[in-house]
Amino acid sequence: MDFKKEIGKLVSKNFENLNEDTIIDLLEVPPTYNLGDYAMPCFRLAKELRKAPNVIAQEIVDNIKGNELFERIENVGPYINFFVNKKVFSETVLKEVFVKKEVFGSADIGKGQNALFDYSSPNIAKPFHVGHLRSTVIGNSLYRIYNFLGYNSIGINHLGDWGTQFGKMISAYKRWGDDEALKKEPIKTLQALYVKFHEEAEKNPELEDEGRLWFKKLENGDEEARDIWERFVELSLEEFNRIYDLLKVKFDYNTGESFYEDKMDRIVDMLREKNLLVESEGAYVVDLEKYNMPPCIILKSDGTTIYATRDITAAIYRKETYGFAKAIYLTDYSQKLHFDQWMKVIELMGYDWAKDLYHAPFGRVSTEEGRLQTRKGNVILLDDLLTKAIEKVKEIIEEKNPNLENKDEVAKMVGIGAVIFNDLSNGKIKDIVFNWDRMLSFEGETGPYVQYTHARANSVLSKAEYPITPDVDYSLLTNDEAVNIIRLLYSFQNTAIAAMEKNEPSFIARHVIDIAQAFNKFYHECPIIVEDEELQKARLLIVYSAAIVIKIGLGLLGIEAPQKM
Repeated sequence: MDFKKEIGKLVSKNFENLNEDTIIDLLEVPPTYNLGDYAMPCFRLAKELRKAPNVIAQEIVDNIKGNELFERIENVGPYINFFVNKKVFSETVLKEVFVKKEVFGSADIGKGQNALFDYSSPNIAKPFHVGHLRSTVIGNSLYRIYNFLGYNSIGINHLGDWGTQFGKMISAYKRWGDDEALKKEPIKTLQALYVKFHEEAEKNPELEDEGRLWFKKLENGDEEARDIWERFVELSLEEFNRIYDLLKVKFDYNTGESFYEDKMDRIVDMLREKNLLVESEGAYVVDLEKYNMPPCIILKSDGTTIYATRDITAAIYRKETYGFAKAIYLTDYSQKLHFDQWMKVIELMGYDWAKDLYHAPFGRVSTEEGRLQTRKGNVILLDDLLTKAIEKVKEIIEEKNPNLENKDEVAKMVGIGAVIFNDLSNGKIKDIVFNWDRMLSFEGETGPYVQYTHARANSVLSKAEYPITPDVDYSLLTNDEAVNIIRLLYSFQNTAIAAMEKNEPSFIARHVIDIAQAFNKFYHECPIIVEDEELQKARLLIVYSAAIVIKIGLGLLGIEAPQKM
C-alpha cells in the first residue's frame, strides 16, 4: 500500500479544489516519528485557497478524522501530521513480503528498456589490483539494481586491450621477455616487463619511439605483433576470470577496445562529413573551445587512434546494436574531462541520444604512501586482498565456530562480502585510502555484521515450533521495536529506486545496515521463541521478513547471505 497515495485520495476526496497529486507532492517524512509518519505543510495552499495555512490545516483535519488507515491525524499550526495505524501498517507490509519473497521491493520502472553498463575494464597485461575493485563492484551492483527495477541490464567489460602501451609491452617482451616465467606467472611477469620498460625509458627516451612503432605495426596487422598481443590477452583473461568468479561478477560481453578497431574508419569519415574534424599540429581533432574544453583528439599526428576515437565508436555501435535507454560508464573522477569531451562530440554529431550517456564517477583508491600506479609497481593485487580476507574469516570461524558446516564456503562468502561491502557502504565519489585493517574489520557497520544478522535470523527460524504464516495477530506487532523494522522494510523499494536514480549503491548498503541494527534490537528486546503461540507466530513473521529483505539487499550489492555462520 502506498500510504502517501492514500493520504492524497483522502484529502482530495473532501476538498474538490485540491487534487491528489498536489497533496502527494506536499507530503514530507518528519525528522522523528513523534511528529507522525507523514507531515503536510499547508503554506503552498494559502494562495490557492485564500486562507491562512493554519486555518487550512484545521479544516482538512476536521474533515478527514476517523479513517482506519490512521491512528490519528492532527494539526500543529500550519502542519498536518498523519500517524499510520500500526496494526494496518504491519499487516500490509509483512503480508506483501510473505507473498513476494525474493522479489519484494522490485518494480517495473524500466520495463522494456535496456540499461547498458560499462564497468571493470582492466588493462590487459597488467595486474588486477584494488584500484579496479571500485568500478567492478559498483558496476555489478548497479547492473543488479536496474534489473531489480525492471530494466534489462547489459554488462560490458570494455577491456583495455589496445593502445600505445601494447607497443611498449611488445618492445619490452622482445628485449627482456622470458617464456618460462611468462607461462608460470603471466601477469606478474608482464607487470615486471612494463615497470622495467618505463625505468629503462627514463634512461633511454628512444625506447618510447620504439614502443610507438610496435603499436603502429599492431594496428597495421603485423603478424608478429599480433601473435604476441593475442598471447598477452589470453593469459590476462584467464587471470581476470578467476577473480571475477571469486567476486561473482559476470558480463554479458567482454568486448575490449580492439573490438572497435575495424569500426573506427567509418566514424572518422562521419566526423569529416559533418565538418567536425580540424587539423591541429598534424593531428585531427574536434574543436570544443566554445564549450570551455580542450580539443578532442580523434587521430594522433602519426595517424593512430586514441581512447576518445574508440569510445565514440563504441557508443555508436552500442546504440545501434542494443538501443539502450541509458548507457552508464563507471570510472574514477579523474576521467571526467575525457567523458565530457567525447560525449559532447556525440552530441555535435547530431545524435539526440547523447543525453542518455552517463558518466558515473567514483573516488580513487590510494595507499598512505600515495596513489596506486602500475608503472611504479606499488599496486595491491586484488587476488592478495581477497585471499587474505578469506583466510582471516577462516581463522575467526576456527576460533568461534569450529564445527560449522561448509567452513571454506562460508569463509569465502564472508571474506569477499567484507571487501565488497567496505567499498559499497561509502558514497561512490569518496576517495578511499586503502588500509588492510579497516577493510578487513568485522566490527561495527560491516558486511560480516549484516551477514551474521541474516544467519542469526535463520537460526531463530530453524528453532521455531510453528510454521511461518501471514495469518497472525498483527496487534501484537505494534511496539516500537517491531514497527521500526517494518518501516525499514516498507521503505526498501524507495531506497532501491533512489539508488538507481543517483547510481549510488551505498544507499542499499546503508539500508541493510539499518535493517540489521533494527533486527538485533528487536531480537534482544522481544524474545521470539516464547510459550505464547500467537506471540511467537507474530514475531517469527518479522524474523522471516527481515531475513528475506536483508538477503535481497545483499544480493543487490553482489554479496551472498550465508544461512549459517
